[in-house]
Amino acid sequence: MLLACSAFAAEPLIVIDTPMPAPAWALLERELLKQSSAASERFAAKYLDSRGYLLHTPRWGTLDGPDDAIETFYNWTLLHAMGGSDGVLKAYQKALEGHYAQYGELRTTKTKLASNGAYHREFITQSDWFHTGEGIRAFMFLGLADPRSPQLVTRMKRFAGLYMNEDPDAPNYDPVNKVIKSIWTGSKGPMLHKATEYDWVGDDVPGRFHLLHGKQGRGGLVDLVSVYDKMLKHCTEYVDSVGDHPLNLGTTGLALNAFALTGEEKYRKWALEYAGAWKQRIDANGGNIPTNVGLDGKIGGEYGGKWYKGTYGWNFTIFDGEIDQMAHRNTFDSGAWPGFGNALLLSKGDPGFIATLRKQMENLYAQKKVVNGRTMLPTGFGDPRGHRYTGGKEEWYNWVPNLFTHRLLDIYLWSMEARDRERVGSDGWLSFLEGKNAEYPERILRRDLEAVRLDVKESDDDDTTPDTRLADYLMGFNPAKTDALARLTMGAHLSGNIWSLHARLRYFDPARGRSGLPADVAALVEKMTADSVTVTLVNVNNVESREVVMQAGGYGEHQFTAQNTSRLRVRLAPGAGKRLTLAMKRYANDPSLQ
Repeated sequence: MLLACSAFAAEPLIVIDTPMPAPAWALLERELLKQSSAASERFAAKYLDSRGYLLHTPRWGTLDGPDDAIETFYNWTLLHAMGGSDGVLKAYQKALEGHYAQYGELRTTKTKLASNGAYHREFITQSDWFHTGEGIRAFMFLGLADPRSPQLVTRMKRFAGLYMNEDPDAPNYDPVNKVIKSIWTGSKGPMLHKATEYDWVGDDVPGRFHLLHGKQGRGGLVDLVSVYDKMLKHCTEYVDSVGDHPLNLGTTGLALNAFALTGEEKYRKWALEYAGAWKQRIDANGGNIPTNVGLDGKIGGEYGGKWYKGTYGWNFTIFDGEIDQMAHRNTFDSGAWPGFGNALLLSKGDPGFIATLRKQMENLYAQKKVVNGRTMLPTGFGDPRGHRYTGGKEEWYNWVPNLFTHRLLDIYLWSMEARDRERVGSDGWLSFLEGKNAEYPERILRRDLEAVRLDVKESDDDDTTPDTRLADYLMGFNPAKTDALARLTMGAHLSGNIWSLHARLRYFDPARGRSGLPADVAALVEKMTADSVTVTLVNVNNVESREVVMQAGGYGEHQFTAQNTSRLRVRLAPGAGKRLTLAMKRYANDPSLQ
């Protein structure tokens, strides 16, 4: 949506007229924005029909269901917000409206969850926030691209209200005990009984499909009915539902967006209340994130005080009958990191939320082992025999070489403390920011450009038909590439399951009245400290000047201290560029999308 150009007129102006031959990284950034946009529009033209329906066979379920269908476009709103084409945003909006309609028509007989459609009032009827969050990723970033859309504001307020008991059909939250009542929640409220395999898997549908889950992989056609019993066995032990789970902290993203769009204090108050309750519980549990909180608000309340139990918990070691082997599926971090990151923004930088996450990592690293020269961390706690056993020894188990580096990186970028940097260890991006890896920008931009080419080729070579594709099939060659651009232009880290923009800088185009880098402008964040950011801006156009508005933080949460503002206007003469070091106070302002 176009913003009034006058909105930026009062911002302090920096004029850059120093000639700078266009660096390779700048040309690569512009090319990546162009090619990602063109490839995404081409993808949409092939795989969306005139109504915006994704050309596939819809099914309910978490293996290949509604969340996967719309997750195909998970980063398109972010691409637009960084400077991608208007066509990318329009394609996503078309896909979103088509998705609501397409999955609104879905009917199931073996589960009540989609017996009258997968959505009620445009929100999933009931699901867990591992999957709900995956499906809502692009929507969480839509405010960065289209903040003045009345429809977006209405939906975001309604969706956030589902967890604030503003909808009588959805009493998901207990404000007394400060718990979301189930791992299964949504527009039809919480599931307060055991789930069934059919709730997770949905109905079988006739036909032969390219199945990506299980042992099939991306290969030939498989008759779904023939493997349906195996799919059910994937979820045999996924039945415990009652009580709160850290995955539910993902709901705070709705409140963050509602607050940033409207400024209404109730959204911040609720998110900080809920995240604060989780913080208290984690701290009281010695720093280990409980994976079940009872309806009474007590740690492990649905399992006799066993904090590590529950679906997707520390002790969720199960036999997966689809792949015929034991599987460890602990998601302790998947909600806590995004939730506490949202609380950090809404609290204007309360370091206590970082400290709690740091303690969890310290607890894991205290258990590390070195095996054949490799550092290993445990990913399970409880009875090593698995989730079904309750009387065995409580211990750490399942040591693997997953060092949770992406979570350590989040902690460091939020704290900017030396002790947190040390824990991250070797990282190519951080090395570049520390002046030790000069080739990094060109390398990752070329990597993403090559990924665009490969995804376009896979799409061009794809001869599947809608009646053989399920919801997850097309995710594998989504051509929108945002990771390199987010790191290099904004100083942003987009780690797994985090659907809020934690960034040092963001850009707007006053000439076109929209978010993102203007045409011909490139930006490179070269250094970040606790109180400054260094960025090079360049106009690769040697004929025309360009103007860009630079914002401190993804939501204006930071402040440029020398200018005492969260936004600066920069006018770049033709072919001009300059490195700027800007003093900054982080988390000085309320997060806003206005």
